[in-house]
Amino acid sequence: MSAPAPPRVAVLIPAYNEEAAIARVVEEFHRALPEAVIHVYDNNSTDRTVARAREAGAVVGEERAQGKGHVVRRMFADIDADLYLMVDGDGTYDAASAPALVELLRRRGLDMVVGCRVETGAKAYRRGHRLGNRLLTGSVSLLFGQRFTDILSGYRVFSRRFVKSFPALSRGFEIETELTVHALELCMPVAELPTAYGSRPPGSLSKLRTYADGYRILRLIASLYRNEKPLPFFSLLSTLMALASLGLALPLFVTFARSGLVPRFPTAILATGMMTIAALGFTCGLILDTVTRGRKELKRMAYLAHPPVAPPD
Repeated sequence: MSAPAPPRVAVLIPAYNEEAAIARVVEEFHRALPEAVIHVYDNNSTDRTVARAREAGAVVGEERAQGKGHVVRRMFADIDADLYLMVDGDGTYDAASAPALVELLRRRGLDMVVGCRVETGAKAYRRGHRLGNRLLTGSVSLLFGQRFTDILSGYRVFSRRFVKSFPALSRGFEIETELTVHALELCMPVAELPTAYGSRPPGSLSKLRTYADGYRILRLIASLYRNEKPLPFFSLLSTLMALASLGLALPLFVTFARSGLVPRFPTAILATGMMTIAALGFTCGLILDTVTRGRKELKRMAYLAHPPVAPPD
């Protein structure tokens, strides 16, 4: 009986103006995973990123819609493989860790392994990024469950069933947050592995806008919480509205009990309206919770339509 064929591994590298680093990244991953096909998807670069990637031996594709989320969506749709390794093209991630990430995913039958960043240089993180990462990771842990310590890492390995069932709705750098929440909501088997994280090479500039992209990621977390957990979300808003209504109505009840009159009629109308809105909000949460359950079942079925990761020999 012949031995099973080794898994097809694809390395996915989204790139935008990474002329200074892309060739080295491609060459390092060729050495680390010689059996893998290296794909670089260019996102409207104005420098020599495409030429340098081709010279280094990568298969080059393109995505015209600007934003990392658009690029990831295109790569996941276009590329056919058994295992997928995604990494940024800026040269900050350790290619030597790639075999360990792939081996962990195969040995434990996981759907995603995140390369948890461990700094190897004082300038690896830009100012404010470390605090922002903790804030955003803590927000996801609080709302969706604590299974990750670095949700913004761009270094990940995926199974085919993850990639081909992931909707990829984000447009920009919030794509890593969406990847994380997708795994948490479907209760996929996942893990983290510490990996070295260094500084960008000279001439390479970060495209991440600290405050603007941080705000977009935080907004996405709130949106995902509303969409994936509508009953807790609307229950919280309804509870706050109901408490505010009771706060306005309580003095009216006291006055009415003493005098039999309601002297502040507009306040009574406002309190009644707020309580009505609170009741409607809670009802919306109940209805949307049923809809979300149906959506989650469909996503789970799409996920299960693909075979699991084959264990190593």
